[in-house]
Amino acid sequence: MILKNARYLDDTGKIIENDIEIKNKRIVRIAKDLSGDEIIDLESKFLMPGLIDVHVHLREPGYEDKETIKTGSLAAARGGFTRICAMPNTNPVIDSVEKLRDVEKIIEKDACVKVHQIAAIHKDLTSSELVDIKTMDAVAYSNDGKGVQSSDDMYWAMKELKKHNKILIAHTEDESLLFDGVMHEGIKNKELGLKGIMSVVESVQVARDILLANETGVAYHICHVSTKESVELIRMAHRLNIDVSAEVTAHHLLLSEMDVLEDDAVYKMNPPLRGIEDQKALLSAVQDRSINIIASDHAPHTKEEKSHGFNGSPFGIIGSELSFPLLYTHLVLENKLSLFDLQELMSINPAKRFNFENSFIKEGMFADLAVFDLKSRRKSSLADLASKSHNTPFLNQELQGYCDMTLVDGKIVWRRA
Repeated sequence: MILKNARYLDDTGKIIENDIEIKNKRIVRIAKDLSGDEIIDLESKFLMPGLIDVHVHLREPGYEDKETIKTGSLAAARGGFTRICAMPNTNPVIDSVEKLRDVEKIIEKDACVKVHQIAAIHKDLTSSELVDIKTMDAVAYSNDGKGVQSSDDMYWAMKELKKHNKILIAHTEDESLLFDGVMHEGIKNKELGLKGIMSVVESVQVARDILLANETGVAYHICHVSTKESVELIRMAHRLNIDVSAEVTAHHLLLSEMDVLEDDAVYKMNPPLRGIEDQKALLSAVQDRSINIIASDHAPHTKEEKSHGFNGSPFGIIGSELSFPLLYTHLVLENKLSLFDLQELMSINPAKRFNFENSFIKEGMFADLAVFDLKSRRKSSLADLASKSHNTPFLNQELQGYCDMTLVDGKIVWRRA
């Protein structure tokens, strides 16, 4: 396969235009005027190393009415993701080698992108019993959806994960401080008469875990950072050379509590949309790489589930299909991030942190690639969604930067008609 007239970034941020030859799953040659039997003219559209999403919920097994591995991986492909990491809060929870192998069989059969199943840290997410880390050998371990409430449980988990050189992915939420909150404790929850979730619910566990990570030496990764206090704690950790990384979502970068105009659960997510100052702090953190990864936290729910307002609906929004065009439109085109920044945050840095083979486009790399149309502009719509669920506040927005084609190991797994 020859990809003609591909524009891409080199590792200095310079835009290059070349032809790309793919054979046996890899890029074998990059040059001008290549020829071959199968030619796809990219017409100067933008080629990127496939995006990597380290935080998605595929819902299978147990919640197939919301999403499946097949539909969730296709949603990822439509968004330009070639590799994703699935959280273990399924039913049953992925907390044993048998359950991990069962889901990996479904992945092998149904996934159109590379899917890595994260395993739970503790049995059933909420117990004090560690999973068998050595036997499971998952890409990473997380109790996402539940913060590890006990400091000693977190300490012993970190010690064991350090022993096996594994990454701990933390959902930071002190449940004793929730007080039945459903959105950010700030301005809008009072206007709408809804119970608030204080910022300290997140930041108090971030602080605890950073100190424990320093004590144990574990590789520690923080999910969906949302508060300015958490950002400052992460910066402190970096100054102290603690092995801490962090992710932020597109929705926390682009929205705040002030965007919630009514009791509409399409805006209900965990952590919640925070204050404007928090939103500014998150953008500053990705600009200076205090937060070095953008993830989607793709969290599908059915229309019926999300129809009961903030008090009666589950937390979560989908993000796989629209994350890149949203960030390109609202951050790159508005000169808050560069395209090079976005490629680092959504592809290069996740690969480095989680030890995936991915790099700037070069000869020899696996042909996990995504083609983006950075010029055309159109409204986001349900037609853009392969997910079984449609719970996103970002429909009907004029966006640029949609994915046109996704290749995994040199094979086209999705292409816009």
